[in-house]
Amino acid sequence: MSKILITGVAGLLGNNLSRHLIDKGHRVVGIDDFSGGYRDLVDSRVHLYECNLVDDKKVEYVFLSEKPDYVFHFAAYAAVGLSPFIRKYNYTNNVVASANVINACVNHDIKKIIFTSSMDVYGAQEPPFVESQRPQPEDPYGIAKYAIEQDLHAAGRLFGLRYTIVRPHNVFGVYQNIWDKYRNVIGVWIRQSLSGQPLTIYGEGKQMRSFSDIEFYIDPFEKLLELGDGETYNIGADSYISISEAASRFQSVAKLNGLDTSIIHLEPRDEVIFAYCDHSKAKNQLGFKDDTRFENLVNKMIAWAKEQPQRPVKLMDYEIEKGMYSYWKKR
Repeated sequence: MSKILITGVAGLLGNNLSRHLIDKGHRVVGIDDFSGGYRDLVDSRVHLYECNLVDDKKVEYVFLSEKPDYVFHFAAYAAVGLSPFIRKYNYTNNVVASANVINACVNHDIKKIIFTSSMDVYGAQEPPFVESQRPQPEDPYGIAKYAIEQDLHAAGRLFGLRYTIVRPHNVFGVYQNIWDKYRNVIGVWIRQSLSGQPLTIYGEGKQMRSFSDIEFYIDPFEKLLELGDGETYNIGADSYISISEAASRFQSVAKLNGLDTSIIHLEPRDEVIFAYCDHSKAKNQLGFKDDTRFENLVNKMIAWAKEQPQRPVKLMDYEIEKGMYSYWKKR
């Protein structure tokens, strides 16, 4: 079996995939700086390093010490709507950090790197998005992800680095960070409902999204250890709904769990309104199949969240406060 390094191992993807890979007999090394995840959620079987990937010397130390065969690069701060107000943080923690990981992969002859990009790279094009569309990102987070994709193409061409790019979207499940006010809408609603706060919607709620269960990502990710070299895949649910409908369905599940919630509409933010993907390529080449049951997963997540300790809600340091939305202003 292989030794596999996962960056962002304390996050949603890292937590779920690490458990799966260990159960399959692989050895897993994890890196996380716990800026967006929590140490106590990481499986105890993971050989864990606390490390910010911006520190190239620490990244080099981990690669030199562990000599991993494969790398899943999940680490990122994926706050799409906030990224225009934290531009330096966004590019440093996404682009510079990824450059350090890619350098280490090349220098240590890693067999392959699998990188999670984002549906955000497509911008405001006509959905459903397909991998053959030329990316047109509209915010700094999408720009950062597309830059990393391009850097992987260059590293593959110049150094023969094997890689696959995955563009997931609106994935949710247990081990998700529900204490971040800027991202993960389902997680935000869970925290709000447990705290007796109304569910918040930006604008009218006409944004169209497809929500997908993390469970259905795991098998195709494992297959990418051997398949999909040089390819890019959309992975997520086929069905899409409005944010308003998602909130209404969430509200019904919350009520069954004894949580009476209301819904409030806040000022709209700058975002793509219609965003969902075509997954034919992943289905045909990786055998990907999504069978997300929205209500069942929300119910499972609420039960899990009720067992979690009280954690402070994350607040970011803004680099730009001009034009900041009222609901994110610091009081």
